[in-house]
This record gives sequence, C-alpha cells and structure tokens, in this order.
Amino acid sequence: MLDLTQINQDWTLFLDRDGVINHDKDNDYIRNWEEFRFYDTTLEAMALLAQRFSRIVIVTNQKGVGRELMTLADLQQIHHHMQQEIHRTGGRIDRIYFCSDLDNDSINRKPNPGMAFQAKADFPEIDFSKSIVVGNRTSDMEFGRNAGLYTVFVASTHPETPFPDPRIDLRFDNLLGFAKAVRG
Repeated sequence: MLDLTQINQDWTLFLDRDGVINHDKDNDYIRNWEEFRFYDTTLEAMALLAQRFSRIVIVTNQKGVGRELMTLADLQQIHHHMQQEIHRTGGRIDRIYFCSDLDNDSINRKPNPGMAFQAKADFPEIDFSKSIVVGNRTSDMEFGRNAGLYTVFVASTHPETPFPDPRIDLRFDNLLGFAKAVRG
C-alpha cells in the first residue's frame, strides 16, 4: 500500500505527459508547441512535486513520430518549451523518455517497462520500490506494475475508469490533487 507520508528525497516520480501535464487530444497527437496546452493547475503541481522528489522524469508514448505525423524536432521543441515553462515557475523535469516505436510489443512502449529501465540506467540510484508513476490511462498503471512502481491514476481524461482496481494504488482528479496530498 502506498503511504504518501513516507515519500522523501529518496523517491523518484515518473510522469506520463499527455492527459497528466497537458490536455490530451482525442484520438490524435500533440504535433507541435502551438497545440500543447498545460492544464491550469500543472505548473503549481510541478513546483510542489519538485520540492518532494529528488528525480522527476517523463515517460511518454509518442507514436506520432513513428507514424511521421510529426518530426523528432517537433517533439524536441515541445519538450524544450514545456521544460522551460515548468522551470520558470519553480518545477523541474530531470529527463524525458519517449517511445516512438510503432510495434506495441516494443520493450520501451508502455505498458512495457523499458522507459523505466532507461531511467534506472541513467540514474542508478533509482529504487523502483521507492518510485511512483502518475498517469491517466490503465496502460500507465500496467507500466508501473511491470516495473515494480507504485501507481497513481489521475482521472483527467478517463474518469469512468473503475476504482478500486488492482493496478491502481491511489486515484486523484488531477496532478495538483496528488501534489497537494504528497505535500501533506
């Protein structure tokens, strides 16, 4: 059971991007910075989370790059501007991992745990038993389970998702709700 009072600087936070940090596009991709829109409460949430977690990483499936609906440069521009805005308001993202693979069986494509393993390779101090993934889809929760992480579901885009659910440790309406609960 996830006890938020136990979280300290030893913990790592894995965040999904679309539907958690920014508005998701229904059955489409955020293709450029002009289409990217933070949720109203994201920047406040990110500043609170930066005070609590020693590492904050993004893990995001980005099949739009693999389908050539956008370029790698488009994705990098989105991430650059996103990180600038988050940093400007007191938050941070330590690294962004993305999977543009088209093959759903790719080890790096959520729900498979490859991006968690990439993060562990870059940050050997990551302890999966002291890590949380926050996502808005059951595939994010399955990614967490597959990597041995705690899971937090935000009901921003799929409020109909049943809870309790064995894949979900905690549920919040949005990232700010989680950030405030972690802060105590």
